Amino acid sequence: MAYYAQIVDNIVTEVIVVSDDIVDGAQFCTDLLGGDWVQTFIDTAGKNYAGIGYTYDAVNNNFIAPQPYPSWILDSNDQWQPPVPQPPAPPETYWDEDTQSWQLYAQP
Repeated sequence: MAYYAQIVDNIVTEVIVVSDDIVDGAQFCTDLLGGDWVQTFIDTAGKNYAGIGYTYDAVNNNFIAPQPYPSWILDSNDQWQPPVPQPPAPPETYWDEDTQSWQLYAQP
């Protein structure tokens, strides 16, 4: 199976599955549903699988997730990185944007 993302103003609005029997999946999607379609890959190293709301990076033929926090920056692989590296697990941590630091989850 192949996966295609519909792109409207560089934003993913839909992701669908197309049979491998279809030679040009992007054109098939355009003919059937209209709009612009780009193939996305689940398991290709260095590429992000498209999700609704992701931005399409046409230069790198990749998809960028919405920015999780204002302080995070986009790296050269189109991955968001925190300003402070996450500590190795365990323990479980979460990003606190107010303090710009990783915090431990409260233990029950």
